[in-house]
Amino acid sequence: MERRLAAILAADVAGYSRLMGIDEEGTLAQLKTHRSELIDPKISDYRGRIVKTTGDGLLVEFASVVDAMRCAVEVQKGMAERNALVPQTQRLEFRIGIHQGDIISDAGDTFGDVVNVAARLEALSIPGGICVSSRAQEDALGKLDVTFEDMGDQQLKNISKAVRAYRMELAGVSAQFARQPLALPDKPSIAVLPFANMSGDPEQEFIGFSSSPEIRHLFTRERWST
Repeated sequence: MERRLAAILAADVAGYSRLMGIDEEGTLAQLKTHRSELIDPKISDYRGRIVKTTGDGLLVEFASVVDAMRCAVEVQKGMAERNALVPQTQRLEFRIGIHQGDIISDAGDTFGDVVNVAARLEALSIPGGICVSSRAQEDALGKLDVTFEDMGDQQLKNISKAVRAYRMELAGVSAQFARQPLALPDKPSIAVLPFANMSGDPEQEFIGFSSSPEIRHLFTRERWST
């Protein structure tokens, strides 16, 4: 086993199962074409090494986090151009996560928390976007024609410590990286919003009624608006 510092890029296709359900052969053919004509050449240009593939996903190792980000930027810009004339429901859009740190290399495979964090950051990314850790962002700051949007500390699945995450915003293709609307929850949920008594009548300051003054006090506007 060998330990070394590396940058890890994790990528997958957003909504791949849905796309395969619509057109298996067409989706697979698109993915192969994008990889052979764009993605794999860009990885080679920036001296990356594909560690493994998982159907629609890639795990790539770079010696430099700047190279990893440059590769990611070129891939996402290239995909935006390729998708320009493709209907939204048929687009293959990648999500990318990047982290760097100490890895373990064994028999050609790569292990360590850095791999897990990169994969979790990829899951935070929007389709067509790139999400990076604070460690990667600090080393790349000022070296790329991008800006970083602070996403705050993120508690990633199965990662003990919170990770500061940043969303990369690419110059010239910002429209391609607009935030997507939040999906509706698949479980019952409650939304609580502040409200005001528009009537001017203090008797209307409550949203529930009980004969008990103590209980009625719990349902006042002041209590629930906070």
